[in-house]
Amino acid sequence: MLVSQIPDYELEVLEEIRLRINAPVLLKQRTEDKYLRKDGGLSTRWEHSVYCNEENMQKTVALLCNSSLYALEEELRKGFLTLPGGHRTGFVGRAVLDRGRVRTLKQISGVNIRVARCVSGAALQIIRHLVKGGVFLNTLIISPPRAGKTTLLRDIICMLSNGFSGFSPVDVGLVDERSEIAGCREGIPQLPIGRRTDVLDGCPKGEGMMMLVRSMSPQVIATDEIGRKEDADAIEEVINAGIKLLTTVHGYNKEDILRRPVIKEILAQKVFERYVVLSRRRGPGTIENIFNEEWLPIRERRLKEC
Repeated sequence: MLVSQIPDYELEVLEEIRLRINAPVLLKQRTEDKYLRKDGGLSTRWEHSVYCNEENMQKTVALLCNSSLYALEEELRKGFLTLPGGHRTGFVGRAVLDRGRVRTLKQISGVNIRVARCVSGAALQIIRHLVKGGVFLNTLIISPPRAGKTTLLRDIICMLSNGFSGFSPVDVGLVDERSEIAGCREGIPQLPIGRRTDVLDGCPKGEGMMMLVRSMSPQVIATDEIGRKEDADAIEEVINAGIKLLTTVHGYNKEDILRRPVIKEILAQKVFERYVVLSRRRGPGTIENIFNEEWLPIRERRLKEC
């Protein structure tokens, strides 16, 4: 396979592999996009790149699904599946509807393999700003796509669960609706999330937070990408139960996220005590700033990436 000929130094900065029928094979790296050449090399130009045909796509999908599309019908209904190691693969194609709702996907025409990277220590430089008097502060991470949000979230969870200097380990309940944080496969986390973390995998965030409150007695609840009304209702219950909250939202800054009515409602309740704003300005993991509950800046620095 041509992909196996790609040099290690190119793979080390790989974030996504995108296949589209009758289009060049695209590899999205940390700072630039490149196309796969016929000799196995990479180039920023597409003229001599390898094109994905229908046969390539069928073989790729069969390999990803272990040749059993039927067994993975539910994953295809959601549009993605999680591979060993926590790598998430997204699919597009023809939707098969049942009573107006998507039942599964057929005739797959595009695949996006998102490479999961666990950067141990990604949160090391900011974690002390998220803790006060040995207690974790309710924290919201604000980040555009591909800016290191999930990597940072995962490492914060791990540090809270394992403990660190000046902070004792706590029980963390994680609602991983899209299987991106823990990278569960058949219910088992594939990525490090700490020794005292309980995972609800594939569960809607709002419902999952309520389940954890009722059944697992977590000290911290973590989840990703809030934005629905049911998320806001669940967050209120979490805070009223005296449980700390760690979550994220897509956006570029305060003004951006306030355009979303649900987020505006949540922020009006002054739930969060810390806001961490990420960007890709200097590459994934760039911390634009950390703000307190009054949106006063605390710190600006770039996360260490490996």
